[in-house]
Amino acid sequence: MDHILKDAEERMKKSVAALSDELGALRTGRASAGVFEKIRVEYYGNPTPLNQVATVSVPESRLVVIQPWDKSVLPEIEKAIQSSELSLNPSNDGKVIRINIPPLTEERRKELVKVAKNIAEQSRVAIRNIRRDANDELKKAEKNGEISEDDEKRGVDQVQKLTDSYVEKINEAIEAKETEILEI
Repeated sequence: MDHILKDAEERMKKSVAALSDELGALRTGRASAGVFEKIRVEYYGNPTPLNQVATVSVPESRLVVIQPWDKSVLPEIEKAIQSSELSLNPSNDGKVIRINIPPLTEERRKELVKVAKNIAEQSRVAIRNIRRDANDELKKAEKNGEISEDDEKRGVDQVQKLTDSYVEKINEAIEAKETEILEI
């Protein structure tokens, strides 16, 4: 029974971590290095993550500075940012790329909140699917005589407690992201 619970909790942790990554990649009105994590730069013929060819820093709340380790990759970084879905306009001074993060319009903020809530709902569904899988495993173990009926009931209760705690973590993450998006 313990291995079923441990497996369920591990999978739930991964779902919440994936949610955090996805929410971190959502652009808000504030500068964030996480927004650039999905950007790939053409580097010696290979699409390479931006953070593997440059340092991304946030010196001010509305400014991102990208400093490549190899200056020859500057035009590729600029091209990758312009062609991304971030709608940002990088400026290249030959050494670094500066990106001013414009404030979001009210309409765009509301759109982003909807996107964030969608991502959170997908995570809640994933958590509930993990709960269902764990409960199915517990029922199967009880049917096969590996655990008693009482152990199965206790296991189902523990899986539900795990589910509730991870759904709460998702709710906290989405509330924080919503506040961040709506912040002016």
